[in-house]
Amino acid sequence: MDSALVLHRLHFAFTITYHYLFPQLTMGLAPIIVVLQTIALVNGSPRFQRAARFWGRIFAVSFLFGVVTGIPMEFQFGTNWARFANFSGGVIATSLAMEGVFSFFLESAFLGIFLYGAHRVSARLHWLAAVLLCAGSWLSGYFIIVTDAWMQRPVGFEVAANGTAHLTSFWALLSNEWAFWQFLHNMSGAVVTGSFAVAGLGAYYVLARRHEEFARLFVSLGLLFALVASGFQLWPSGDEHGRLIARHQPATLAAMEGLFHTEAGAAITVVGQPDVERLELDNPIRIPRVLSFLTFRRWLAEVRGLTSFQRDLWPDNIPLLYYAYHIMVGLGTLFIAITLLAAYYWWRGRLYDTSWLLWVLVLSVPLPFVANTAGWMTAELGRQPWLVYGVMRTVEGSSSTVSGGNVLFTLLGYMGLYTVLSILFVVLIMREISEGPAPTAEG
Repeated sequence: MDSALVLHRLHFAFTITYHYLFPQLTMGLAPIIVVLQTIALVNGSPRFQRAARFWGRIFAVSFLFGVVTGIPMEFQFGTNWARFANFSGGVIATSLAMEGVFSFFLESAFLGIFLYGAHRVSARLHWLAAVLLCAGSWLSGYFIIVTDAWMQRPVGFEVAANGTAHLTSFWALLSNEWAFWQFLHNMSGAVVTGSFAVAGLGAYYVLARRHEEFARLFVSLGLLFALVASGFQLWPSGDEHGRLIARHQPATLAAMEGLFHTEAGAAITVVGQPDVERLELDNPIRIPRVLSFLTFRRWLAEVRGLTSFQRDLWPDNIPLLYYAYHIMVGLGTLFIAITLLAAYYWWRGRLYDTSWLLWVLVLSVPLPFVANTAGWMTAELGRQPWLVYGVMRTVEGSSSTVSGGNVLFTLLGYMGLYTVLSILFVVLIMREISEGPAPTAEG
């Protein structure tokens, strides 16, 4: 692979991975804020009002950094991926423009009303601001997912005489089946991130004996959202999305599972190390026939292995794809186990006295960020070697006039700048955590 192309891919991978650390937190916190604000509206409780405002401030900090790190990616389409932008602009420009409208206008406007309008607007309008903030956040996510889903399963377009793609059906673009299930899977993953952040911070406050009026509320509400979202990740969203991959990207499925040879009654791999040279999986632990059933709902269904496809159709980094997928699945299973265990202790009335389990919740806060990152790596590595699956290869989409040296220079610059942003983000978040949802925060 050309060194400049490798650097183009690394550059975009770095910026988009760093950027998505922030939207997944805001999209995950948004429905939790709505629930808190709804309870505050119904019973007039100052405690729930302050809790909603506290997480609104965390939302605002994350939203700000999401905007700052998201803008450079728009420019990268023109600088690093000019040929792809020229080919697909007639399709994806529509969804990206709508994402910008909802992200910058709807979210920004109602975030301002929610944070600063509590004493300037009615209680119902303040609640509506929280609802529309959540709607804007999730609509923004949907239009991004629509863009990526078109690259995974292109629909509603035609290639014009000049070789560029043009949209023929806006409805087909928006109603892409791939976008529907990918959106549900992505957003439930974001809710896992937000709910573990809420529960983990609540557990920290319980252990530190600080803000005890809010600590147990955060733990219980966070666990409720985490339990529902973690289960939804497994079924139906993860299950249905996996079946889509089996139908439309069978080579991707084979690489994800480390399945090199076609099997009837294929087993699912729990542990193993793919050896691409010898076309086999080392030290495998498998559950017989489960992969066939999960993908085709038949225990003896035939699942195609990688060797049944041309080599140039294989994902170009099978080990990284395989490990990213298994990290995502492994962590998702862990989240279900943690939430079930914590829910059991909560039901028995022992959760807040079990310090080791509270520490598990605290230390689990970073894990959903890892799982969501691994999930997106699975999606994007699995699509390779295509930028638009079956239509445009990755090697055809990068900018031919931007040298590898230029890309490396800007990549190092971004790394330095994002290091500074990381420090600033940690400082701001730690200040909010230190202050907490105390009554003085109302001022």
